[in-house]
Amino acid sequence: MDISVFEAGMLICFGASWPFAVYRTWKSKSCHAKSFVFLWLVLIGYGCGITHKILYSLDYVIYLYVFNGIMVMVDIVLSYRYRGNTQAA
Repeated sequence: MDISVFEAGMLICFGASWPFAVYRTWKSKSCHAKSFVFLWLVLIGYGCGITHKILYSLDYVIYLYVFNGIMVMVDIVLSYRYRGNTQAA
């Protein structure tokens, strides 16, 4: 099992921002300036990364993809829940 350090680094950097985004959406109870298309595209991208890991290159980096995917999914759910709120963050 050969772990890609650079792939892991990229996922750690991207993943560091998702908890803050989720917290901001939850705290403000608003999805002002959120792009649902962007969120869904990112989630699909993480899903593709997970699929690639399962089919071709299974290693521990898959857990970073899963964590990031879960964070994006939580942000999507909160954004749909609060999409009617028009208050700014």
